[in-house]
Amino acid sequence: MSLDVDVLRSVTPGCEHVIHFNNAGAGLMPESVIDALQGHITREAIIGGYEAHAAADPEYQDTYRALEELLGAKQGEIALIENATRAWDQVFYGMDFNPGDRVVTAQASYASNYLAMLHQKKRHGIEIDVIGNDEHGQVDVAALEAALTERTRLICLTHIPTNGGLINPAAEVGAIANQAGVPYLLDACQSVGQVAIDVDEIGCDFLSGTGRKYLRGPRGTGFLYVRTAALDLIDPPFLDLHAADWVEMDEYVLGPGASRFENWEGFVAGKIALGTAVRYLQEIGPEDVYARIADLAALLREKLSLIEGVTVHDLGIRKGGIVTFSSENIDAKALQEGLAEAGINVNLAFPKWAKLDADTRGLPLMIRASVHAYNTEEEVDEFVKRVAILNDLR
Repeated sequence: MSLDVDVLRSVTPGCEHVIHFNNAGAGLMPESVIDALQGHITREAIIGGYEAHAAADPEYQDTYRALEELLGAKQGEIALIENATRAWDQVFYGMDFNPGDRVVTAQASYASNYLAMLHQKKRHGIEIDVIGNDEHGQVDVAALEAALTERTRLICLTHIPTNGGLINPAAEVGAIANQAGVPYLLDACQSVGQVAIDVDEIGCDFLSGTGRKYLRGPRGTGFLYVRTAALDLIDPPFLDLHAADWVEMDEYVLGPGASRFENWEGFVAGKIALGTAVRYLQEIGPEDVYARIADLAALLREKLSLIEGVTVHDLGIRKGGIVTFSSENIDAKALQEGLAEAGINVNLAFPKWAKLDADTRGLPLMIRASVHAYNTEEEVDEFVKRVAILNDLR
């Protein structure tokens, strides 16, 4: 199957209004996702929230099935969570840490994840082993393996960092984790929807993801994968009447599978629309989507690198759809504002988002431009043209 970019754009209303290079923030939803979202909200308004949920239960349940298929997960291994950070937290805060326990992470660790590690260090006395980059800028797999000890309780890896195009070698880390018998938590917030993910091939025990980015689902949606064999390694950090059954006055039973990490109340319309987004990706051809994202980003990096005074900061043997760069001639915030005036969406990559990496590499405030399959080569050319003009004006 090959992508028809004109069709992709015709069913993406936002393409008529902006050049959207902020897909690592939130992708533009296709019409089918918008219809699913608005349709369920309308149904809630007409017949009531509980009644609408009951009527749409087949669609709601299909979101689990769609994510299972996309990730190669088994039935019962997916939980629907409000966002990727909370999904990640369900695992990390569910670990029974003791003083001296060690958590291994990489230099490109996301800020929210590392803050949680610091929090547990303060609360429980854990130690954090930060693995540096290899000569290619990705996590040093050999150093990670050497850092494992009998006190290592968890490996935490950010698959694609928020501040660059790097794709960390998740499967290589998984092989080491499995050989050592250490649980492995993968932050796939930026990767699900832009690169192929198979939890068995990667070898992760837990995976957190979001709906709003490369899956092009609504904001306020996320998910957690928990391998069945690893289910009892985690004690859910909170329970409600959905996550557990109150069976005796002083006794409860945890819910089956990953459902024990969910809670009763949630964004039903969003969860249904998330399933629609996954089905849309499967319909148009995931591998073609992934390839086009990588190709467009490579083209963007190449052309930006030709602008005098512009530095592209992406690392790694393999790179994805996020392109980060800075200019010697214009402040990143002013550059973002100038692009916005031209109808081009980008985001800023603040050093504090990935402080370990930013401080180690001396990264400035950067522009983060992130492409998707519905973007075009012409939009890349227009983007580069605008950057060059703004770069020369200041």
